[in-house]
Amino acid sequence: MRLAVLTCLAAIGALCGFAPSASADTKVLVKTRTYDISGTTGAALIEAMDRKGPKRHGFMTHAIALTAYTVNWDLEVSREGGVCRLRQANGTLDLTYTLPRMTSAATPALQKRWKRFFEGVRAHEHNHGRIAKVMMRATEKSITGLEFADNWVCSKTHREARRRIKAVYAEYEAKQNAFDAREHRDGGHVEHLVRALVRK
Repeated sequence: MRLAVLTCLAAIGALCGFAPSASADTKVLVKTRTYDISGTTGAALIEAMDRKGPKRHGFMTHAIALTAYTVNWDLEVSREGGVCRLRQANGTLDLTYTLPRMTSAATPALQKRWKRFFEGVRAHEHNHGRIAKVMMRATEKSITGLEFADNWVCSKTHREARRRIKAVYAEYEAKQNAFDAREHRDGGHVEHLVRALVRK
């Protein structure tokens, strides 16, 4: 499961003389949180995740795990000779994974099933993170070199930068949704993970 937020902050500055070429810098900040569950069977562990996991919409009251991220773009536009240029674009992807952690003692068989289940869940969430990281690179490529003949406040340039950022964001949100639809469909990867954990 995934939650995402996008923000943009733009600033303008007037330059005299040579304007440096546009540059972009992206940072990825990653945190992992856990919530504790216990149970002596796979079914009990699933029930514990349904009670204590991140809130969600869908067949369970709570998600098994969650990838949440905020995307912030800090844009600096300069104006020289009637042309507004995107001089600097600093993007930050703040990525947080929330995963279950089994704290109860378990039989060797349940521990083995839990390990496979957890690795599958973690891989699913990390794929959401991978898509978000690719989105940042695509956004950077989309806005690098942006320039327009524009007014004193560079309003056209600011609008176009925001439009491009939002367009890439929408494209990659669609990719995130398509990935979830494949993984969570009946008979899909998530259902197989759950069934393997609860089997006797």
